[in-house]
Amino acid sequence: MKTVTLPDGTPVPALGLGTWRMGESSRTRHHEVRALRLALRMGYRLIDTAEMYGEGGAEEVVGLALAESQRAGEVKREELFVVSKVYPHNASRKGTSAACERSLKRLGLDRLDLYLLHWRGAHPLAETVDAMRDLQQRGRIVRWGVSNFDTADMQELVAVDGGAACSANQVYYSLSERGAEFDLFPWMRERSIAAMAYCPIDQGALTRDDTLANVGTRIGATAAQVALAWAVAQPGVIPIPKAVHQEHLRDNLAAASIELDAATRAELDARFAPPSRKQPLAMS
Repeated sequence: MKTVTLPDGTPVPALGLGTWRMGESSRTRHHEVRALRLALRMGYRLIDTAEMYGEGGAEEVVGLALAESQRAGEVKREELFVVSKVYPHNASRKGTSAACERSLKRLGLDRLDLYLLHWRGAHPLAETVDAMRDLQQRGRIVRWGVSNFDTADMQELVAVDGGAACSANQVYYSLSERGAEFDLFPWMRERSIAAMAYCPIDQGALTRDDTLANVGTRIGATAAQVALAWAVAQPGVIPIPKAVHQEHLRDNLAAASIELDAATRAELDARFAPPSRKQPLAMS
């Protein structure tokens, strides 16, 4: 699979698996754990979650799947790249540390590969950055980043002592939500900060687009695969679509290997025009 290189030189898979809306019901937990184990057997190695998802329920689901997969010898911890996020209201100096410990306990891990501030809140960025640096020094996280930060937020972040060590920014990004391309992504690429793209299929809306369906028919792919292949091809971008059904998991992973030629990319640009001016950052 294609990889994206983080600021510290670490290559990570250019497509991961999101877990938003998992862990919200005990009735679906067994199915979700099975889906995650299947994903790991298929080859998914980057898993994204957050303490907000199911109020910790998604982290518990991920933790169960990882534990079962490791016991079965299906995957090793060093092969995985696990991402979680802290709630803004928990992102004080002490609160970030406490939230991280709770996440680690739910996940059954001794460290996170990447820990993100979910979005900006009332706590000063300097406090959150200090907490992230302390977690790094104690080996509880390997690297840290943010989510839902626009260009001005990122500029403010890197001006904070230690803020330039940010590894990633996770934002809503898809063919139909390209606003981040105007100034945010170029700014991040200058600093090798990775862009993690949530909702890369626009919460399923792109699966019903006629242009994507026609392109897919031409190249032997689904509309969703075309949308994901386009996202994976963007420099420094890591799409993290959520899926629990075997067919979707398989199709999404296969999309990372689809190459779109110049004519197809131009066709997609004609249907979903790149931004010509600054736009508010999309959020969900």
